[in-house]
Amino acid sequence: MAKSPAVGALAPDFTLPAVQLVDGEAVRSELTLSEQRGRPVVLAFYPGDDTPVCTKQLCSYSSGLEQFTDLGATVWGISTQDVTSHEAFARKHGLRMPLLADTGRSAAEAYGITLGAMVRRSVFVVDAEGVLRWKHVAALGLTFRDVATLTEQLALLPASE
Repeated sequence: MAKSPAVGALAPDFTLPAVQLVDGEAVRSELTLSEQRGRPVVLAFYPGDDTPVCTKQLCSYSSGLEQFTDLGATVWGISTQDVTSHEAFARKHGLRMPLLADTGRSAAEAYGITLGAMVRRSVFVVDAEGVLRWKHVAALGLTFRDVATLTEQLALLPASE
């Protein structure tokens, strides 16, 4: 397992296929982290679509999405399922943020959060310059960082130029 990047380091870049519900339509695309420069990004790695804790986590982020966007941030949910699974998950629960498919586990490996065949529940806050400013990598993943914790971290980020 690769080591998780240190806070203050440039966040590892990646491009992954994604799906996002927009006005009820599934919009598929490829998203690249470095193309988000100029705004903070919350990377929420989760073990699996439609599992109890992951569903609770992603639903809370989706229902609290305005709290992130009010701070200029975007939120990406990332797991190893494919975009078809992500689309079904998003539709079932009305998830509004992009869900990225890390089927080859390349992003999870770059962030040092693989554990055997599993991906650890982890959240990374990347600032507008692409620098990792905060992270939480769960030991067991039975709980998750809530919206308030993440928006507190986003509010601490320096204003982008």
